[in-house]
Amino acid sequence: MNILDKIVKDKRVEVDLRKGLIPISQLETSVLFDRHSNSLAHTLRTSSTGIIAEHKRRSPSKSVINHDLNVQDVAKGYDQAGVCGMSVLTDGKYFGGSLDDLLLARASVKMPLLRKEFIIDEYQILEAKAYGADVILLIAAILTTSEIKTFSELAKSLRLDVLLEVHNEEELQKSIMPSLDMLGINNRNLKTFEVSLETSKKLSKIIPDDFVKVSESGISNIEAIKELRPFGYQGFLIGENFMKTEDPGASATTFINALN
Repeated sequence: MNILDKIVKDKRVEVDLRKGLIPISQLETSVLFDRHSNSLAHTLRTSSTGIIAEHKRRSPSKSVINHDLNVQDVAKGYDQAGVCGMSVLTDGKYFGGSLDDLLLARASVKMPLLRKEFIIDEYQILEAKAYGADVILLIAAILTTSEIKTFSELAKSLRLDVLLEVHNEEELQKSIMPSLDMLGINNRNLKTFEVSLETSKKLSKIIPDDFVKVSESGISNIEAIKELRPFGYQGFLIGENFMKTEDPGASATTFINALN
């Protein structure tokens, strides 16, 4: 069983538990449920940098990244740096995140927020809306084509953007559908954890232009972005690079200034 299988197995148990604690009717009465969402896809299309910065405390591949910062400070720092959006990890067991992180980030900034989560149930999409997300992540490696369709169409009905993440051509081919806004190519091989930008380059040729192309993982310097732009990428998800510093907002500012 690889790490992704383990995460999904635990996630099913966790989601069943959450459904028992907070019914859907309660999520739908959240003050944020009727909030007008900000489109990350639109922001990326019109941005000169395309940076999506992440809040991540730890990961299965790197263990602890940064446990010392509070999410409000990180969100405000990223906002001041001028990032296009912020990815907030809400998985507790493997990444040290929570839905409260999303709520706190939402209270701190107006920019688009992505709920970075292993979504395996429609309930989690309603949660994302109730806790202030503008975007959800769907991971092709853990979903069937019909699940991707159902989940993305539900998200669109809630006025949420959808970022679909793929790792290879097979996942991409099974997933392309009109209810997606962005296609994210993850440069990390989930079995070996090795990272290669060649994945983004290779798959860029088969992504239709209707979708915003996002490259994820292994983007730690400006050269990587400059290398990927000619392949049509408009979004760049930067996870650990900013978070492993004492002041992620300042790191993002320096990075964006150098990029411009």
